[in-house]
Amino acid sequence: MHPTRKRRLIFVIALLAAGGIATALAALALQRNAAYLYTPHEVLDGSAGSGVTSGQSRFRLGGMVADGSFRREPGSMEAHFLVDDGDAKLPVVYTGILPDLFRENQSVVATGRMRGNVFVAEEVLAKHDETYMPKEVADKMADAHRRHNVADPVDAPAQGAQ
Repeated sequence: MHPTRKRRLIFVIALLAAGGIATALAALALQRNAAYLYTPHEVLDGSAGSGVTSGQSRFRLGGMVADGSFRREPGSMEAHFLVDDGDAKLPVVYTGILPDLFRENQSVVATGRMRGNVFVAEEVLAKHDETYMPKEVADKMADAHRRHNVADPVDAPAQGAQ
């Protein structure tokens, strides 16, 4: 083989190898940072997977803040509340400043891990207006409403509408 062709071939092979390594590293980084959304029912019944229930996997928990469940430890930033999806309630503990729109009977998405039977949140997001709910949470809540024969607020006609 001619030396010029040999150098070109080595260059092309090195370029392809570097591209493959970069792609593999990017895929691993994205996979480690992926956080899947589950409802309390999916976590508690085990359908979310053993990594989620054991606390090995980081995930997002979506649902509504249960009415009357919010309490804050006196003199600390630690907040306790229940997230409800219509089928199950999961206790959540979060240390930090909650969003301004956080309140009971509002949708919430929290990111964190399970520790025993309690979800320890690292981040808490509250809905931003009267009608917004993440599509994944809305779909799962609608399924729970259908299973329990509860009127879905999305399907109900607006009060005062003409």
